[in-house]
Amino acid sequence: MNLFELPQPTVPIAGCDELFPVRRIYCIGRNYEKHVAEMGYDVKRSRPFYFAKPADAIVQSGSTVDYPQRTEDLHHEIEFVVAIGKRGSDIDVADALDYVFGYAVGIDLTRRDLQRAAKEKARPWETAKGFDQSAPISAIHRAADIGHPAEGRIWLAVNGEIRQDAGLNELIWNVSESVAELSTLFELAPGDLLYTGTPAGVGPLVRGDEVTGGIDGIDEIRITIR
Repeated sequence: MNLFELPQPTVPIAGCDELFPVRRIYCIGRNYEKHVAEMGYDVKRSRPFYFAKPADAIVQSGSTVDYPQRTEDLHHEIEFVVAIGKRGSDIDVADALDYVFGYAVGIDLTRRDLQRAAKEKARPWETAKGFDQSAPISAIHRAADIGHPAEGRIWLAVNGEIRQDAGLNELIWNVSESVAELSTLFELAPGDLLYTGTPAGVGPLVRGDEVTGGIDGIDEIRITIR
């Protein structure tokens, strides 16, 4: 393979043999009130903020994920993921769902100790969020097949023990609002993924842990920490 012909990160599309090529991964911080509270922040609704992961942080459901370097406090964060299917910027909230291709279940893996250290020094979070294999994801289910879920249980378990358990209706900023706001910062395009935030109950993972999660009406996800 030519040095510059690197593999394109992709995600399976449910119900067909096609793949969703990943262009960018955006993530929303603090988008569930109870998670905001557990992290020690004011739960007052304010403008959403975003961070990013590299496209090749994608990990398919069913994979084994290596415990990352330079951390002693790896955390799980279950997420409702939005896949963008149309290019646009400055999108109106009323039109935002027209830009959604589909939905998936994701896990935002986080090196929490590095994140705490970055916060204390007012530094960026990239090392805490954008490391290798930090974005596990299920297959993407097309909105044309499942609609646009606004309710449903979102959950995560470690070794069969439930740790996170909430509802999509608890999102502070819903999908339409989150997509519209993001489009004022970046031009969205097919291949973009938006991890929409995690509910309360985030916690540590160790080598050997079996992590499962799911969202009603969408899919489930499973990874093993090695």
